[in-house]
Amino acid sequence: MNNKKKIRLEPKQQTQRARQRYFACASALALCCALATPAFAAGTDPLTAINNLSTFIFSAIKAIGIIILGWGVVQVGMSLQSHDPSQRSNGFLSLFGGLLIAFAKEILDLILA
Repeated sequence: MNNKKKIRLEPKQQTQRARQRYFACASALALCCALATPAFAAGTDPLTAINNLSTFIFSAIKAIGIIILGWGVVQVGMSLQSHDPSQRSNGFLSLFGGLLIAFAKEILDLILA
């Protein structure tokens, strides 16, 4: 067995230890802020960065839509096997919702064109 005794700190020592932790955290935060180097986009068009971000976001949305689409296909297949109408309606809702999300960019381009 482990017969270690817990050492209790006096209130003055507890306050001193809390103060040391506070100053250590504050110093680390100040050091991080002081040494942070800003990254400037030199020689690039700001619209290029925005277009790249838009492309990334729409590709992430498309990936989520394809996952939901796949889940809808699985739900429809399971509902056809079990003859459950409520699961079938949920499956078709997931299927069509996934299609709508997966092709959101193309739908928006068709609307705006």
